[in-house]
Amino acid sequence: MKPVFVKTQNYNAFQNALKCLNGRGAEECVFVVVDGEPGLGKTTILSKWAAENSCIYMRAKTEWSATWFMGELLDEVRVPQPHRHEARFKAALQALGERALLADQMGQQFAVVVDEADHVSSRKKVIETMRDLADLSGVPFILVGMGKIRDNLTKFPQIASRVSAPVRFATAKLPDVEQFLAEKCEVPVAPCLANFVLRATGGYNREIKEAIQSIERFGLRVAPADPEVGLTLREMAGQHLINDRKSGYPIKVPGVEGLAA
Repeated sequence: MKPVFVKTQNYNAFQNALKCLNGRGAEECVFVVVDGEPGLGKTTILSKWAAENSCIYMRAKTEWSATWFMGELLDEVRVPQPHRHEARFKAALQALGERALLADQMGQQFAVVVDEADHVSSRKKVIETMRDLADLSGVPFILVGMGKIRDNLTKFPQIASRVSAPVRFATAKLPDVEQFLAEKCEVPVAPCLANFVLRATGGYNREIKEAIQSIERFGLRVAPADPEVGLTLREMAGQHLINDRKSGYPIKVPGVEGLAA
């Protein structure tokens, strides 16, 4: 599989949210919420964006407290951890301000990305600590989760009102699948097989990548009859494509006749 990052509709939705954040009218709107089911590319997209922009990328822990969170934040910015909570907060605030200023000088956008934020989105002390840091430093916090964050934040109106641009990642449509196959797959794929990949995977990035691996295993051994068209359903009929997400049962390529049935 080619080591290519595919800019899908979800990537574009996230980029649009960043534009909304940059153009926000109220300066206190410094939260972005990115939600969606597992396997839609949230971690891939957010971790890559954070790395490219020298942002802070963290993963929330099940038992995170405000103190634990700030300790990990200070570790990320390589600042020694003071013992007192107040001193930790001031050190984190200063570090965020310095990183934001450096990013601005370099023409980059600086933010703190908190992945798996469902773990802490209902914990008032943790979320309010993030809000205080964001308000005082002006550094946006991007909360990434699996569908619970926005509902949980409604319990805290003063925080929910600070969400600049919520983003809901969706399953891929056919153009995304075709783009994945064209940019990542080592074997050319015909439209009929691309359509079945969408049907079999349900548009989940994780399964699409699994399908690409199966297509490559077969296609690199048995070249497509017409390289211009690509590997077809008929040529790959009977081959294992992926395992079903819910049942775990193998899904095989049916061939044209089976697909029609």
